[in-house]
Amino acid sequence: MSNKQQLGAIGLDVGGTKIAAGVVLWPSGEILSRTVIPTSPARGGEAVLKDTLDLARQLNDSAQRDGIEVAGVGAGVAELVDCDGNVTSSCTIDWRGIPVQQRLSTIAPALVESDVRAAAVAEAIFGAGRGNRLFVYVTVGTGISYCLVQDGRPFRGANGNAITMASSPLSTVCTHCGMKLRPVLEEFASGPAIAKRFALAKKAEDREEPTEAGSAEEVFRAASRGDKTAREVLRSSGEALGVSAAFLVNVLDPEMIVVGGGLGLAGGLYWDAFEQACREHIFADNSRGLPIVSAKMGIDAGLIGAAAAVFVQQQTNKGNYIHGTV
Repeated sequence: MSNKQQLGAIGLDVGGTKIAAGVVLWPSGEILSRTVIPTSPARGGEAVLKDTLDLARQLNDSAQRDGIEVAGVGAGVAELVDCDGNVTSSCTIDWRGIPVQQRLSTIAPALVESDVRAAAVAEAIFGAGRGNRLFVYVTVGTGISYCLVQDGRPFRGANGNAITMASSPLSTVCTHCGMKLRPVLEEFASGPAIAKRFALAKKAEDREEPTEAGSAEEVFRAASRGDKTAREVLRSSGEALGVSAAFLVNVLDPEMIVVGGGLGLAGGLYWDAFEQACREHIFADNSRGLPIVSAKMGIDAGLIGAAAAVFVQQQTNKGNYIHGTV
């Protein structure tokens, strides 16, 4: 690379709703040539992968025309990803069993990572987690997930599954009627869940059959207009999220919580209920006042983090992330 040539990597944030892609410069984290397309995962994993590969090729060609040396391709995926970059679940995007990392490597050296860990890398290097030894990153949007970051390194666990906080049921028994309950946080406090609960509640008020749910954004707008049903849905959703985040604090003992994702950055009643419930359910007195902050990288955290992970992996040559000054 010449002294004047810029260094960059292609970042891909492959979610259930959209694929965001761009060339990210290193070490600034600046995004160039940002592109967003629908994921449309119902078409099947191969169709989504074709779109992803096409985007990566287009960005690689564009970067080279602009004189940017592309160090690699990083892809953050809204699925479980093991420590070798293999997608091991198919909840939204059916890439399980498909050699995604190998296919991306035909364009440039590639790294496939869980989207929440990619976003956590961005926050550790460029964002709210920078300079913190131990923090928990929580993302709330279409789904809900978390990542523990220690010394700038996202903790993967033995199988890459240390991101799950909202997808499995909590079995309990109703103290009033004795019914066995299996509530799932993601089906109660995520964006689609908020929209569905609001639609069902409004139809119950009108004594009509429920119709297709709208969006979480519509619920937030209704709450801002004073709609009591919308406000209760947001309050209860934020409270449920706070209880689960407090459990993470009780178990992991972090210095701070960083909250990202579309809903995590929404603020207002949802955030207030979340923070209050979280602090109320933290057991230790000296942990209860820990900082709970919004992610600084915003909705681009996954894209930037996926690209940044390429550089830190190459620098360590092990796939472990080092928190350095950039």
